[in-house]
Amino acid sequence: MAHPDEGDPLALDNQLCFSLYTASRALTGLYRELLGDLGLTYPQYLVMIVLWERGTLTVKELSRALHLDSGTLSPLLRRLEASGLLTRERSTTDERVVRVTATPRGLALRERATDIPGRLVCATDLTAAQARELRDALGRLTFSVETAASRRAPCDTAEAPGT
Repeated sequence: MAHPDEGDPLALDNQLCFSLYTASRALTGLYRELLGDLGLTYPQYLVMIVLWERGTLTVKELSRALHLDSGTLSPLLRRLEASGLLTRERSTTDERVVRVTATPRGLALRERATDIPGRLVCATDLTAAQARELRDALGRLTFSVETAASRRAPCDTAEAPGT
């Protein structure tokens, strides 16, 4: 198999987006396996993690924390509520505000999920320090891309073939 031309900005193996895409698909597949016993999908797991960490939140706060729009989040919340893992309650002072709370059953699920992050890191063959470095780099990447998208700043692409 021929190696891609490092100078070819359109070579598939030179695409940062493709590397992120394939890594994301691989991790999501692993999560599917790890979360099977909990009866959660990966996006549902993320919702529960935020509720375990922060307690009761509004739908807007959950949306912001997960970088999901309400059209994507609402069906997730409906399914989690139908499963008895959370409740949604409209504010009595402002009917536009919906508060989301983990139920006792949802809170109990946390105990069963505690080993998932360690099992995931173990499967990656990364050390804990490498996993933290990668997570932090991806956080910076997300922030930079979201910031650049909002300001549409010009960029010097001379050193970034195939990103």
